[in-house]
Amino acid sequence: MIKKNLLSIIVVMFLLFTICCTNNSKFKIAKGKVGNITMKTTIQELNTIFKNDSIVKNLSEGAQGNNYFQEDDEYFIFEKGGKLLLTILPNEQLDSTSTIKSIEIHDERFKTVTGLNINSSFSEINLNNSINKIERTFSSAMLFLDELNTTITIDNDELGLKEFSSQKVTKEQIPDLAKMKTFIVWFN
Repeated sequence: MIKKNLLSIIVVMFLLFTICCTNNSKFKIAKGKVGNITMKTTIQELNTIFKNDSIVKNLSEGAQGNNYFQEDDEYFIFEKGGKLLLTILPNEQLDSTSTIKSIEIHDERFKTVTGLNINSSFSEINLNNSINKIERTFSSAMLFLDELNTTITIDNDELGLKEFSSQKVTKEQIPDLAKMKTFIVWFN
């Protein structure tokens, strides 16, 4: 009787562990990987990967188009409840066989093995990751994390700088509590 109960408990624990680990990989970020998307994933495979979610396409007009402001196709991945998860850009426009160029993360469940996610503060980013370079734009600072092939932008408001400033920014100048504006994983 005790052996049956113990065996049942072990089987249930194994199943829970398997389910838990499977679900975690759906939201794991690593170099060249976001969830189930890898460097070899094509745009047409997104329908299979996100079969339980919604994909909204914002397609460019290509070389013949009149919209000079939109250069890239965009694929927005929404959860069934309407929450935006990811924005995906392909390498080639208007080509369903194209691989992925970049993915912008919008949901906090997507995270790296060190726990880096869209809600991480600068101190969390700096503590667990190697920041290889910081570039300044007029409205933000862009952090480059080569180990993950990602870029993170932090808005001027978070940095305590004036809008449209070209002042150089170092790691030491960024407040520990500064939050990221964008978190992009590159696939090149």
